[in-house]
Amino acid sequence: MSGPRVNSFFLGNSSGVNFSIILSPIDEETGKSQLANCSGSKRAGDWNLNVTPGMNTSKVTISLTRNLQLCLPNATDCCTTPLCMVETLQVLACRDSVMLAHLLIQAEIYASSSFTGNVSENATIIPNQVFQPLGSCPCDLTAGACDVRCCCDPECTSDLKQLFNESCFTGVFGGDVNPPFDQLCSSQSMEYTPDWFPFLCVQSSLNNTPFLGYFYHGSTSTPRVPLFKIPLQTSPGKLLTGYRQGDPIMTEENEYFTIPQQSMAGQCVGNAPVAYLQNFDVKCLTNLASYKEGLPHDVRINTGAGDFIQQNVIYRTITNMGKFITESESLHTAEVLCQNVTFAEHYTFIWKDKNIEQINVTVFLGSLCDGEILTQRFTVKFLSLKSTNATELFGNPGYQVGKPVRAANMNASDTFGSLNIWQPAGRGLCTSAAYTPVLFGLDSLSGCILEVGINEDCGLLRGKVTEKLNSLIQATHIGKRDNSSYSDLNDWVEIIRLDPFNSDTNVSSGNLKGICLDIPANLNIRIIFADVGAVQGIPQQEILAVQISYSTVIWQFQCGLICENSISFLPITASVQFIKVPAQPPIPMTRFQINYTEFDCNRNDVCWPQLLYPLTRFYTGEPYSQCLAKGLSLAFLVLLAAIMSNPWFSKLRNSSLV
Repeated sequence: MSGPRVNSFFLGNSSGVNFSIILSPIDEETGKSQLANCSGSKRAGDWNLNVTPGMNTSKVTISLTRNLQLCLPNATDCCTTPLCMVETLQVLACRDSVMLAHLLIQAEIYASSSFTGNVSENATIIPNQVFQPLGSCPCDLTAGACDVRCCCDPECTSDLKQLFNESCFTGVFGGDVNPPFDQLCSSQSMEYTPDWFPFLCVQSSLNNTPFLGYFYHGSTSTPRVPLFKIPLQTSPGKLLTGYRQGDPIMTEENEYFTIPQQSMAGQCVGNAPVAYLQNFDVKCLTNLASYKEGLPHDVRINTGAGDFIQQNVIYRTITNMGKFITESESLHTAEVLCQNVTFAEHYTFIWKDKNIEQINVTVFLGSLCDGEILTQRFTVKFLSLKSTNATELFGNPGYQVGKPVRAANMNASDTFGSLNIWQPAGRGLCTSAAYTPVLFGLDSLSGCILEVGINEDCGLLRGKVTEKLNSLIQATHIGKRDNSSYSDLNDWVEIIRLDPFNSDTNVSSGNLKGICLDIPANLNIRIIFADVGAVQGIPQQEILAVQISYSTVIWQFQCGLICENSISFLPITASVQFIKVPAQPPIPMTRFQINYTEFDCNRNDVCWPQLLYPLTRFYTGEPYSQCLAKGLSLAFLVLLAAIMSNPWFSKLRNSSLV
């Protein structure tokens, strides 16, 4: 055993059995322990024996009663050496002087490393870290032994230091806890010393070193959160100043007003906050087992001015289940469990300035049975109180991120147009793909798959692909603003089209089948916009130009070992890219700025224009009044030093003394 307690078990009936423990010293001549008899007791030396009887098993515990702490000076009842005791024990089980069982224990116990006694009055006093370094030899890591390459270690003798005298640790870790700093007048470590160094250097002893500041517990600042970490959002205080675009809408209980929305991973999040002036239309898949109800519709909403309004809710029943029930895993029977659930919720927020004036909610209910998959739909739309037409989403002059880009076809009698991208469904074929509008400020990429045969004519294929891509753009102009008027041509910008490859040109790949060159399979939509102002602090963005171009690919029929007259696939894509440019072109550099770079702070280490930076309005580290006062004091001292260093001042002082 190596600890102060050990357990063992006696198997059998323990009634009438006498347990005892004896110390059994080892015979030095033979090296054997002495024979034991049944005349022992339950205590031997510093050992105790305790027996817990049971039905057919008895627990035998042997424990040590002495102190295992190392001895302090002038202390007793302790261990004088780290190896505290080495003893041999014998545990006997006897009945009527007949030995039934015998257990031999070799105890080798070391002193305990934990200290439980009283602290001595001569304890080490830790110095104040502000005025004296905490450790004069940081590389001294091992107590009572010499640390290699640690020349300041007091345990290292001169003979040991000769082994690594030329490889000692340097710097603070090697014991140089007060190194001379560059600003010290006696320091000559700087490779380049400017002419004004003697005027601004510091004359001080090494006891007053700036390195001591590393150990000083001063005021703490909030650490900056790295970009790749997203801080947990908490509910703000009570809203009284109105909403801004993107602010979460709050409830009466000062909590977020949430509606299920899609995350970036494509999954639906049930507790997603609704952002002010940001529309969305999402669909979420669920079944009866995972269905959860959202916020109750009797929750009152904070208008933004500190008061609360109630939702105006209209309940309707779904008649056509086919639009929402996308899959049925089993046939309906009388035993199938069904429940009345929410199929769709449509929210309309009527807003004015920074406040919400009214909330209208339409809830569609239906019956969902076990084994069916439901496609729930949630929409949020913000309508301006000044808008008379429901198609006018905003009364402000600019676009907001996430709103559909307005398009117009000025060559048709009906000027309403569309700018869309694909929303594939099912197998992703172009024949079954739906359309979704291009949303302002959101770069996107979508596509679909076109079925092509091996004997496809290349000219017809180019025309077919071009027709598919052009079906996304049913417009000739794009609205500069979200409230562009169809009757005013100045509110619109014409779409710049870079036509695809001319299908009338004879381009052949020889007599090979299944290969076509210059297929315009990629549609590129580039929208240039800029910030042109702000309305009540909300930036207003305006579209400046729209360009449409095509990228061509080489299509080749894909087949296995044998190319039969089968169908191959050609993926076609449409990408949208929003490019932000300055509202006004930057001021061009002058000839002086181009030729003379001495005064350019971005290309020089010394920036002369910022010599008096603390005295300018750009410095925000301190109040401007304090900076001005300190600057004037410094200027006065410099002027005084210049006057006193003048020779005539010395003559004047000498003459006054005479």
